[in-house]
Amino acid sequence: MADFGGSDLDAFRTEARDWIEANFPKSLKGKGSMMMREERSEPTPDMDAWRKAMGEKGWGVPTWPAQYGGGGLTPAHARIIQQELGRVGAYNPIGGMGVMMFGPTLLEYGTEAQKKQHIPPIVKGELQWCQGFSEPGAGSDLASLQTRAEDKGDHYIVNGQKIWTSGAQWAQWCFCLVRTDTTKKHEGISFVLFPMDTPGVEVRPIPLIAGNSPFCETFLTDVRVEKDQVVGPVNGGWTVAKRLLQHERSGLSGAGGGGGGGRSLVKLAKDYVGADESGRLSDSDLRTRVIMNEIDGRAFQLTAMRAMAESKANSGPSAATSIMKNAGTRWMQDRAELTIELMGHQGLGWEGDDFTAEELGAVRSWLGGKATTIYGGSQEVQNNIISKRILGLPDPK
Repeated sequence: MADFGGSDLDAFRTEARDWIEANFPKSLKGKGSMMMREERSEPTPDMDAWRKAMGEKGWGVPTWPAQYGGGGLTPAHARIIQQELGRVGAYNPIGGMGVMMFGPTLLEYGTEAQKKQHIPPIVKGELQWCQGFSEPGAGSDLASLQTRAEDKGDHYIVNGQKIWTSGAQWAQWCFCLVRTDTTKKHEGISFVLFPMDTPGVEVRPIPLIAGNSPFCETFLTDVRVEKDQVVGPVNGGWTVAKRLLQHERSGLSGAGGGGGGGRSLVKLAKDYVGADESGRLSDSDLRTRVIMNEIDGRAFQLTAMRAMAESKANSGPSAATSIMKNAGTRWMQDRAELTIELMGHQGLGWEGDDFTAEELGAVRSWLGGKATTIYGGSQEVQNNIISKRILGLPDPK
């Protein structure tokens, strides 16, 4: 690729536009949000081809270091790629927890050997990761976790149980918090990695109201973890985990179930509700709520872009991700509610030929999005972080 290290962003935009036009399968146009909802459906040849093309190019993670397969580009170049994908109805096929949480954390805390082993498969979308953090007795107070890793010389033996392990039934690897010192709380936790096909790993999906089962119970019985798969120092996993959770909250701030297949609420409203002779929604209250949500969305997205730029300058996300997580998930939940309202009875279908794929996706997205203000740290947990670390308020007496 040509060197666009200076201000020649126009030239890079031309290259990005030409490459996307040449490589994005037209059969996938406009199907990005649907693909994300149906992530476990069997990939089509076009889906595989698009994932491989983006993975080889490194543009699925455009700002990650080129030495590990990433794009090696600036945030400005990454925005251009995103804009050009959106222009033709394309989507980024490289994602998941490896991209959103684990990869950025490993780039900061991992050894060179760990980066060379784990980052390239994430960049190419070849491996899926899951997160072993929460336990039945350690949710909001995560540091009270009891899953224990016993030192056996050149490896650990891990025993315990994790809960809400998203995608565990599909993942090939897990990043997990374990207790390596029972005499300390936060300082006795380590951050370890292991393959999900390791003997002793058992996964049980938990059905949800949205109709699928991304969450699981995960049981660990005498699971062997190699010592070269400890990220960061032994007993220093809490620091690594806090940074990972900041990355997670930054990513989740834009999640929440958009509904409507990515169409703007304005277009959705005109298609389903209709417009008067002047092109406006005749219901002034509905019109106001739709426009306010669109304004909130654009304001949030601009703020998120600024926060991402600041996180690059500050070598990682800050506690401000808690604000973004709360604001983003609330906005998207409101959008999903409006989507269902606009669609009327067509937004309440579960199956059947009377409903389009977009309509069936909207109701599942609406229901699934209810969880976004809980996972990744609930609204209440985020409010505590905001009050203490940003506003400097004291603990309640």
